[in-house]
Amino acid sequence: MTKLDLVYQDLKQKIDTGVYATDTLLPSENALASLYGASRDTIRKALAKLRDQGFIQSQKGRGSVVINRQQYVFPVSGVISYKELSQRLNFKTTTTMIENTQMPLPIANFKAVDPHAKPCTTTRLVRLREVNGEPVIIDIDYINGDVVPAISKAVAEDSLYAYFEGQLHLTIAYAKKRNHRRAATAQDQQLLHLDANASVVVVKSVTSLEDTTAFQYTESRHRADRFRFQEFARRA
Repeated sequence: MTKLDLVYQDLKQKIDTGVYATDTLLPSENALASLYGASRDTIRKALAKLRDQGFIQSQKGRGSVVINRQQYVFPVSGVISYKELSQRLNFKTTTTMIENTQMPLPIANFKAVDPHAKPCTTTRLVRLREVNGEPVIIDIDYINGDVVPAISKAVAEDSLYAYFEGQLHLTIAYAKKRNHRRAATAQDQQLLHLDANASVVVVKSVTSLEDTTAFQYTESRHRADRFRFQEFARRA
C-alpha cells in the first residue's frame, strides 16, 4: 500500500468513526504532513480523494471541513443543472413555472437528506419540465432567502444555476441526494399525465455552496420510467 493510500484510508476511517466529526476542520496540510511523515503533495492528493468521494469540502482560508456523508452512496463526477443536462443530451425541453411563493423551509421533508437543516425563509418554486413535448418532471425548490432574495419568472423558466453562478456569483460545490419510489399523487397524475395506479421516483436533494451553506432544497418528482439517479454529486 502506498503512502497516499495509507493517509487516505486512515483519514477516511477517522471520519467514519467520528474522530473527525461532521462540521469540524481536519488538521492543516502541514500538520497532516508531520503526523503521517508524508509530503504535502501526498497530503493534497489524499484530501482531493476524500473531497471527490464526498467526505470533506475545501474552504479557502480555512482548510478542509468534514461534511455529512450519511446518504452518499453512489458518487458521480458533477452537479449538473436540468438545462445543462438537456443541452448535453440534445433534448428539446420547456419549463413552466406553476408557483412562486415565500414560505418557511419544510425541514421535516428533508431531514433524511440533511439532518442538520436549519429554519429559514425560502422562495418556493414549482416547475413543470417537458421533454419533446412530454411532461416528465415536477420540480419543487425551496431557495434560502438569505442567499437568494428573489427569483423572477424568467429566471425560473430558464436556468437557476445560470442565475446563481452567472449573476449572483455563487460558488456551488456539492449536493446530497436521496431517491425513492412513491405512488403518484393527484397533482402528479394531472401534471405528468399518469394513470391512477402509476408511481413516480421522488428525488430529494440539498445543494450547498463552497462554504458548506445549504441553500437549495429540492424535491423532484419524475416519471418512473424515464430516469436513473445518483445520491451524491459535486459541481465540476
